Amino acid sequence: MSTDAKRLITALAALLLTALTTTSGAVAADGEGPSAGQRIANALRTSPVYVDEAYAEAVPPSRRRQLADRIRRTGLPIKVVLIPLTKGDAFDGESDILAGTVRDRLADRRDLVLITSDSDFPDSLRGYEWPGGAHQASRAVAAAGFLDETRDAGLADLAAKAVDLVAEGKGEQRYEEATRDLGGSARPTQSGPGSDSGSDPGSGGAGWWLLLAVPALSLTALATRAALVRSRTPSPAVPQLVFATARAADEAQVRRRAEAEVLALGEATQAADVTATPALQQALDAYAAAGRVLDEARGLPDLAGALALAHEGRDALTGSPGLPLCFFNPLHGRAALRTGWRPLGRRDRLDVAACQECADALRDRRAPEVLPDTDEDGRTVPYFEIPAERSAWAATGYGSLIAPLEGVNTARRKAR
Repeated sequence: MSTDAKRLITALAALLLTALTTTSGAVAADGEGPSAGQRIANALRTSPVYVDEAYAEAVPPSRRRQLADRIRRTGLPIKVVLIPLTKGDAFDGESDILAGTVRDRLADRRDLVLITSDSDFPDSLRGYEWPGGAHQASRAVAAAGFLDETRDAGLADLAAKAVDLVAEGKGEQRYEEATRDLGGSARPTQSGPGSDSGSDPGSGGAGWWLLLAVPALSLTALATRAALVRSRTPSPAVPQLVFATARAADEAQVRRRAEAEVLALGEATQAADVTATPALQQALDAYAAAGRVLDEARGLPDLAGALALAHEGRDALTGSPGLPLCFFNPLHGRAALRTGWRPLGRRDRLDVAACQECADALRDRRAPEVLPDTDEDGRTVPYFEIPAERSAWAATGYGSLIAPLEGVNTARRKAR
């Protein structure tokens, strides 16, 4: 399901829940008492922290009071909702629906920063903010989960850190700093992360792409490398190709990052001034495509594609497109330069965008680290060796060859 569809469902769900409540909003249509969303909203009017009984041990009353005091000291309209989310519950297991429903029940509040449980990762949190993104809440909350100090933190400590980062108002910067070292080897080529206003890299998510401007988002798994000796004669320019490997947990981190970047892009497109954003439609198209790709992603190549689309959407919003993501491994972030490169077994040279590390490797006649994919025979090969008709990423080079959005649209047309 695309992010656009999720947002539509969220809005419809909120409207439906509103219709099912009485005019006072306190009693459910079946007469059995307040709905789940209304109960949470009622509790939040008394305390800025709501914790479900399932998390009573993880966030005991003493910690709730401490967290509530912390929030009050910020002077910001922050609310925290910690509940387990499962498919089929009052919010269909979706943190987006939970957030939208609670916001609607708190209609008396114009400004709201909401920190909720993450529907995809039970030990993580998500941040939402209305209106706009003045406090960079989405990024700040996401950054809290990537810090060394919160690596093994419980929900109470994680929520406290998230509140602190929201109050600091530097969510974009903190997110970039927190994720910069995930891959160790890649060097960022831009200092500015993406932002809720449209200048960031994507996160995602849940507009994933704006956060792609955060080029430093490399995988932790990039530290683990394996050399693949090709059966054919290697190119003199690249003695052998080195693959970036990733564990399932690291793939989950990339998915989470993509979701955050897509979410941020979506929020930025909504906040964009139509008259001052000539390429707004392109940004919206990229956002919608990123949502589809993310929902249907089957591995790192697709997740990287969602990031590339988010990157394209962000550039469309800012009106100042730069270089695309690194051709060899888009998880290295935005490219630093374009360079000539001859693929193995080919006479012609391609003009590709490369991060500084990969460009240095080519210059020194070393192997750049490439993103792997699996071919029809189940072999691990560089993603760009997959036939272009089977892979939009091989066809586009994640933006080095043609725009990711153009490649995705072409692939969709061929699939019909």
